[in-house]
Amino acid sequence: MKKKFITRKQQRKIPFKFFFFFFFLCFGLYLSFLFLDKSTIKITDVEVANFLVAVSLKEKVFSVEAIIEKIKPTSFLQNNYGYSKESKKEIPVIKEENPLIYIYNSHQTEEYHPSNFLEFSVTPTVMVADYILEDLFEQNGFSVIVEERSIKNVLKENNWKYAYSYKASRIFMEDVEKNNPSLRYFIDVHRDSLSKDKTTVTIGEKEYAKTIFLIGMENSNYEENLEFTEKINNKINEKYPGLSKGIYKKGGIGVNGVYNQDFSNRVILIEIGGYENSLTEVLNSTLAFAECFMEVINEEI
Repeated sequence: MKKKFITRKQQRKIPFKFFFFFFFLCFGLYLSFLFLDKSTIKITDVEVANFLVAVSLKEKVFSVEAIIEKIKPTSFLQNNYGYSKESKKEIPVIKEENPLIYIYNSHQTEEYHPSNFLEFSVTPTVMVADYILEDLFEQNGFSVIVEERSIKNVLKENNWKYAYSYKASRIFMEDVEKNNPSLRYFIDVHRDSLSKDKTTVTIGEKEYAKTIFLIGMENSNYEENLEFTEKINNKINEKYPGLSKGIYKKGGIGVNGVYNQDFSNRVILIEIGGYENSLTEVLNSTLAFAECFMEVINEEI
């Protein structure tokens, strides 16, 4: 039986073929990763908020994967493939049902902790808390307006720096009240810039994003807004000890000192959690705040 001999020339071809195959395998994986990264499912703050409220009130379960299953196919097409080419116009918000509460964000782009790539890269902004509040308030019979017009666009159009964000949100406040004179309560939602160890608390078996209220000391409604905020803060301390970091009063040289609280005697500025807090922690705190807020206003109306 003849033995099969491999020449030196043939021996050289073997590692070359292996290298060629390995190169194209890696290149293919790289292209696939880029495609998946660009095709990542995007979820709006509204969709996230609606789902969070639903599961918190019914199923008591939260996972990003479950959000993916709940969102509508049309939302997926609109967010990822430009299915709808209609852009949202910057127009005043008008409702016929005599809205009572106006929710807005002077700093709309503040973000919470993003999920990782395997969880579809959901990066919620502070506006997710707005929609959670809207959902809860309306379930309890309160008509609400959430401001969706862009603060960033106002700053850009007027060539204003970020420090003028409260001036930009004031434009929206004046506009929306003009079209909705029934509005009485104004909630400016923010998040803190401190690290998670300073913005998180465990109450019972749940993790919460700590809250803090801010009051400008240099406006004509200072005392009334402070009294109103104290009522809410006291409720939170009573029902959720440790959740609130209290009321931070700001004034003096180099400080805003107003924060649009001269606009009404029922303007609240609340910071919910910080940049490292998760959606679950923000949800728990927003539910707690909403509960206490509604108890206070039910005593007034």
